[in-house]
Amino acid sequence: MTDRLSPTTLRATWDRVVAEADRLDQAVYLAVAGTDTPTLDGPISRLSDLANYSRLWIGVAGGLALVGGRSGRRSAAAGMVAVGVTSAIANLGVKSAFRRRRPDRVHNPERTTVRMPTSTSFPSGHTASAFAFAFGASEVLPWLALPLVPLAAGVGYSRVHTGVHYPGDVLAGAVLGSVVGSIAPLVLARPLRRLGR
Repeated sequence: MTDRLSPTTLRATWDRVVAEADRLDQAVYLAVAGTDTPTLDGPISRLSDLANYSRLWIGVAGGLALVGGRSGRRSAAAGMVAVGVTSAIANLGVKSAFRRRRPDRVHNPERTTVRMPTSTSFPSGHTASAFAFAFGASEVLPWLALPLVPLAAGVGYSRVHTGVHYPGDVLAGAVLGSVVGSIAPLVLARPLRRLGR
């Protein structure tokens, strides 16, 4: 029993789990990259590009602030704060700790119109920001989850489809963004209430 719980045994088990998860991640990526989808390639690439620098979420936030009244302004602010915090955690913290290389896009060169970022691959910052905005804005206006969560998932998928991330990068980004997006509006409840007056 002691051997089973020794640090060496636990480390070896952990290394095997990580290696198997990585092989699975690579296999799913290759399945997506190897599937010919010429009709979908254009729209999916445009969605991926639209999410660059959080332009998509800035646009949605602007619309909410303009037409959504007090609740819309609070929702937009909550979403954008969540994006800012998540981006800092993903890009300044997690990416520097995990130095994962980007995928090789040789399998489907038609999808290389989306620029390959120079940062490391894990986690997907686009996906993290997408889910942060969706969850942050939805904490204030719950009905927004209906359009925003599928849109965030679409952005996440687009990063795999266009060959700039592995599915595991996207999954990690979705978890990070969802957690921060759910917490940020609660922490900032008082300033958000003042904003909505």
